[in-house]
Amino acid sequence: MTELANREKLNLSDSEMAALVKGHHGNPFAALGPHLYDLDGTSYLVIRAFIPTAREMQVKVDNKLYQMDKVHNDGLFQVALAGQPQNLSYQLAATDHSDRQTVFHDPYAFSQTLTDYDLHLIKEGNHFHTYDKLGAHLTEQNGVKGVAFAVWAPNALRVSIIGDFNSWDGRVLPMRNHPSHGIHEMFVPGLVEGTVYKYEVRSNFTDYPVEKSDPYGFFSEVRPQTASIVTDLDRYEWQDQAWSGGNRAKRNALGAPISIYEVHLGSWRRRWGASGHDESYMSYRELADQLVDYVKDMGFSHIELLPVSEHPFDGSWGYQTIGYFAATSRFGPPQDLMYLIDRCHQNNIGVFLDWVPAHFPKDQHGLALFDGTHLYEHADPRQGEHADWGTLIFNFGRHEVRNFLISNALFWLDKYHIDGLRVDAVASLLYLDYSREPGQWVSNQYGGRENLEAIDFIRRFNELVHLEYPETLTSAEDSTAWPMVTKPTFLGGLGFDLKWNMGWMHDMLDYMVQDPIYRRYHHNSLTFSLMYAFNENYVLPFSHDEVVHLKKSLLDKMPGDAWQKFANLRAIYGYMYTHPGKKLLFMGGEFGQWKEWNERTALDWDLLNYPSHRGMQKYVQTLNRLYESEPALYEVDDSWEGFQWLELRDNENSTLAFLRRAKDPDNELIIALNFTPVPRQNYRIGVPKPGYYQEILNSDSSEFWGNDVGNLGGVQSEDMGWGGHFHSLNLTIPPLGMVILRSPRQS
Repeated sequence: MTELANREKLNLSDSEMAALVKGHHGNPFAALGPHLYDLDGTSYLVIRAFIPTAREMQVKVDNKLYQMDKVHNDGLFQVALAGQPQNLSYQLAATDHSDRQTVFHDPYAFSQTLTDYDLHLIKEGNHFHTYDKLGAHLTEQNGVKGVAFAVWAPNALRVSIIGDFNSWDGRVLPMRNHPSHGIHEMFVPGLVEGTVYKYEVRSNFTDYPVEKSDPYGFFSEVRPQTASIVTDLDRYEWQDQAWSGGNRAKRNALGAPISIYEVHLGSWRRRWGASGHDESYMSYRELADQLVDYVKDMGFSHIELLPVSEHPFDGSWGYQTIGYFAATSRFGPPQDLMYLIDRCHQNNIGVFLDWVPAHFPKDQHGLALFDGTHLYEHADPRQGEHADWGTLIFNFGRHEVRNFLISNALFWLDKYHIDGLRVDAVASLLYLDYSREPGQWVSNQYGGRENLEAIDFIRRFNELVHLEYPETLTSAEDSTAWPMVTKPTFLGGLGFDLKWNMGWMHDMLDYMVQDPIYRRYHHNSLTFSLMYAFNENYVLPFSHDEVVHLKKSLLDKMPGDAWQKFANLRAIYGYMYTHPGKKLLFMGGEFGQWKEWNERTALDWDLLNYPSHRGMQKYVQTLNRLYESEPALYEVDDSWEGFQWLELRDNENSTLAFLRRAKDPDNELIIALNFTPVPRQNYRIGVPKPGYYQEILNSDSSEFWGNDVGNLGGVQSEDMGWGGHFHSLNLTIPPLGMVILRSPRQS
């Protein structure tokens, strides 16, 4: 190839050059990089580069340098070479004003990063692994290593990749635009893991560009910084083969004992500083070395993490997500979260993740007005904004938005081996008038208040999760009476595996805060849950929401003096663990945290210096182990075959008695509870079998900081009919206590 003498004929027009240097050009690949022209019967290769920091530029071809002309003073360079090249590979050499030279591959010399098929599936909303295509991916083109970027921004005039590598100048790396699909993409050679970047988005509807974090970014700077960071999620080497090979299926079975420890990673424990106060977050790896052993020792089967997706505001606890695909950097890099989850699995502990598809915050660097338009959110505030939370609502009617969220759900199950997703704020998804007054919402096409598009999304989410990861569980935090939440979609249900029983939780707490002398008037609160206990597959939650915002801790909610508070709490925990349904307890509740939960400080672990709190911790540990070892407490959670009332109407004494039965009908447990501070002696209940009933748990045991009021290890039945049974027990039920007795086997 030889240099062309008459270069001016192949120059861009003044207007096109001005568009490039001002960052307004909508199709940069049509102007920058290599282009072939035919002039007067001769082929020419024209290479253009826009490098504002360069004093001069050269092109390096086959170890030969060709000087580039500066065709615009703002840094646009061009060279024209005669002769059509064969398998052209070249590099650019830029010399800055300090005479430092940098040699690099031209990003505009590389082909597109997405196939036409990928683009088609993304546009129609059927590419459910978009996290493998959009975002920033370490890859290689033509033997050159770099990063492939792709982002959805259909209404953007121009999207650029910015970072330290180009002085955060949005004019330098405008991306290839696929206007019919709304995707902007580009391969940038030479970038490596750890590269910090953002997208600069210039909209058709605004006069200024906006810097955005990558919606599909896998890692972010530590707040308050907001840039995304290139990382390789596939370099972590998992060691949980035994878990995925069968242990998870056993632990996650609906007929298994599922006892969940709900955790906020930032406040479970903290590092101690010189001041003697908890000051800084523990890392994912530090948590793995402490939290996993603690949960295993306590006997919980699963951990449920409050959202770990990247979020700007600590006080949101993770529920106002910005980086849906980024594990928060507060506790370390993504691979360290994988290590924490891996350690859980190696210790036979499942990990559920709190997932928030209902809403997202308005922060400028996030999804809000992403391409200058209401892209992810509804434009109408009657549909697109949660006034209570100050957040925006996803537009579930848009294919690409549903695709974004479903891909995100699958992403956590795929890349992080998460064992289940608890979907937050389902009630706000189901109803268009959620927390709205008349005139503040828009009805659906039939005039109703059901959010048909969100309901369709929920069902599709559950179908795809269970199709690709059939051993995982999905759970709905739903406070409404929406029917068939945990029934399959082909039967008209929403397709969840589990539903939080918010009604049970509210009834129990409303009952327990009553002075025992008045509980006789609220007895229905104890028993009402059995009217609907088998309509859904339930989780019984005492979650973080019940111990914040002046609601008091669970222990402090209880009436009476200190002894009565602890006894009350042991009683209600006993009812939870023996009532049909899976169990969930927020951290701190297991040892009787006195103060409300505060996300800014660690739990009050010093309380374990006191026998009352050690006793409570021991009690919860014992409940967990008993729950796991006794099939009668978990095998038949979904029908009356596993439950039978023995005494439900004794409101005057505020007592309950019932039977739990395993699949083996001869395997039965008797549970009796007393919700007054008066011991119930000579308390008779009918039982279905004669024989000796062994007392296997007494909440008033001295090892739990009780007084050892009980039945001296067991009770022999009497041939005295009672409550419709031919046999009965004469029990002592301790004050504010529970006893569990094993029924004699007949075979």
